[in-house]
Amino acid sequence: MLTDAQIRAAKPSDKAYKLYDADGLFLFVPPSGSKLWRMKYRENGKEKLASFGKYPIVTLNEARLKKDEFKIALGRGELPPKAQRKDESLEKIAREWYSKKAPGWAESHAVKIMLGLEKNVFPFIGSRTMDSLEPPEILALLRRIEARGAVDLAHRTRGIIGQVFRYAIATGRATRNPAGDLVGAIPPARVQHYPALTDPAEVGALLRAIEAFTGTPHVRVALRLAPMLFVRPGELRKMEWSELDLSGREWCIPAEKMKTRNPHIVPLALQATELLGELPKVGQYVFPNGGKDKSKAMSEAAINAALRRLGYDTKSEITAHGFRAIARTLLHERLRIDPVIIEHQLAHAVPDTLGRAYNRTKFLDERRKMMQLWADYLDELKAGQGRKVLPFTVNE
Repeated sequence: MLTDAQIRAAKPSDKAYKLYDADGLFLFVPPSGSKLWRMKYRENGKEKLASFGKYPIVTLNEARLKKDEFKIALGRGELPPKAQRKDESLEKIAREWYSKKAPGWAESHAVKIMLGLEKNVFPFIGSRTMDSLEPPEILALLRRIEARGAVDLAHRTRGIIGQVFRYAIATGRATRNPAGDLVGAIPPARVQHYPALTDPAEVGALLRAIEAFTGTPHVRVALRLAPMLFVRPGELRKMEWSELDLSGREWCIPAEKMKTRNPHIVPLALQATELLGELPKVGQYVFPNGGKDKSKAMSEAAINAALRRLGYDTKSEITAHGFRAIARTLLHERLRIDPVIIEHQLAHAVPDTLGRAYNRTKFLDERRKMMQLWADYLDELKAGQGRKVLPFTVNE
């Protein structure tokens, strides 16, 4: 049987270890140095783990009393549901949390979250119970990610772990969120800006290169539409024929495809409808996968791969996402479009006077004019012209 002196003398080690008392009660000591009361028991033929708190908050005598009360309740079949579930692993609870959250996410985001958990979290702490984890152990995991140069990923991983703990607390399977204690423990991540060209002459050269692209018809049209529509790459490649009204020159993107989870209208310039009219209808997607399975959308990497074929560095010069930055900059600085109208067309959250974050029809007439003006301006740049407009200054 354990004594208080033995417990006080217990020091952390490189690996977690246990100090056994009696009747299944033991003290669990992880590398962080915490001392946690646990007890193994069997229910319906399965081995489970009960948690009785942390030493010295819960003394040796108190832990023994909790153990005895637990066994009596177990024998009577009166075990509280919360106690029954303290043995559940972080991985099990994280997957349960994910199953409830993922339906509300974009598919690409959901895949990214699960891949991150499976690569960066589950192999290291996935088998641990929630209340056995301490901040230093989670910090060690985050620093492992940081050491790869992925500082932003380390911050996002801390946030995801924190969400899992909050879910566990809400469902009675954890008592605290150790990830919350790690705010500021990882250096700030540098803000990532997607590479983009903003000089009109350079944009014109890019448009001429795109015009000369000799890839497949679907990639060629997608590449030409990318700067014209400046939607997010995932929205463009998953465009469906059912979303298009070519006679009305409008593309209505449903909420489930949008990052903002709001439906979005993209007015189509004449040039855009002409390009779309060139394409044969092959399945539901306007830009089907280049492989045999045409029921899937074009590959996520297709447009960036095409840009690389044209000789552009997608790490330092331009990416599929960078067309949004091109439009945002030149629409304002060269065409003098009101930034609020630009932000609405970019589907960014722009609170109105009533506090509403987004209205898909707000400034729709102005956005139609802007999209046609933008397509015409791109034609001018492609032809080596480009109107002479002074850059915007705050004094104007």
